[in-house]
Amino acid sequence: TVTFADENAAEAASLQQGSSGAQVREIQQRLKNWGYYSGSVDGIFGSGTESAVIAFQRANGLTADGVVGSRTAAALGMTLSSSASSGGSSTSSDLALLARVVYGEARGEPYTGQVAVAAVVLNRVKSSSFPNTIAGVVYQSGAFDCVSDGQINLSPNDTAYKAAQDAMNGWDPTYGCLFYYNPATATSAWMLSRPVKLRIGDHNFC
Repeated sequence: TVTFADENAAEAASLQQGSSGAQVREIQQRLKNWGYYSGSVDGIFGSGTESAVIAFQRANGLTADGVVGSRTAAALGMTLSSSASSGGSSTSSDLALLARVVYGEARGEPYTGQVAVAAVVLNRVKSSSFPNTIAGVVYQSGAFDCVSDGQINLSPNDTAYKAAQDAMNGWDPTYGCLFYYNPATATSAWMLSRPVKLRIGDHNFC
């Protein structure tokens, strides 16, 4: 007999036309950020979402069937789960996403500065003012330059992974900072008016 939990697990293993919910919304948002999807982010997997998934799959050498299974989800930087308690796998996709932020935002910075960028993301996850997941923080509108300019899609190097892991293990060189910026390129008056707690490499942390 198939128990309810088994059905749930099977359902969670792939998303396709007709699916709906928060994970579909996340898929839509990511595809939209990367230019594959132009519809509304409504959490309903319709034909537009399916077309976007197929385009993404083609571009990434995946089976272009319009179904988001575990491989397509991994390419999107997501782990499909029926609940947040899937343990190890969600942690590894969080690590990969965090490493992509570090690489996109801080490659070339001193190692401590790369850990610091990852720590800011994690500090936001802990803060009640920001989304409570790593993906939510990273893809929050306008939050990170590497998302808007596409550098989030670059493949991180070992250093970026190590920096992300160190931050996830609890190293926070910023002592709780929620923001950082490069004073040479920052244009936000609000950001530039924030009291700077410390500077690491080219970034001010506040």
